[in-house]
Amino acid sequence: MNPLAIVGAFIITLSLLAYGIGSITLIRFKTVGSIVLIFLTLGVIFDIAAIVLMITGARATPFTLHGLLGYSALLIMLIGTVGVWRIYFKYGIDKKINKNLLNYTKFAYVCWVLAYITGSLIVLWR
Repeated sequence: MNPLAIVGAFIITLSLLAYGIGSITLIRFKTVGSIVLIFLTLGVIFDIAAIVLMITGARATPFTLHGLLGYSALLIMLIGTVGVWRIYFKYGIDKKINKNLLNYTKFAYVCWVLAYITGSLIVLWR
């Protein structure tokens, strides 16, 4: 495996941890706190960095089924994170979130975990 892809795989795991902490904290407390903002944002940033590294280090085309699943999960995560930041900028810190954004966050996290698992399985079967 290419060293860039290995670093990308490590960073994608950091993304899973960061986005997971942010999502679970948001779901648990239902408020936009600094922990939520930091970890959701770190999750998205790590995911973008990992995708760039894995595309650069991969021998195959980036337009595979797993690639499209990963790009879709990133877009879904990004939309949810922007939604949380919009609430922060409009209402401030410790604002309760509405049920729609709460459900969207759950959906985004599940999509992200599925993309992560499929990527892990692909690596294991190579």
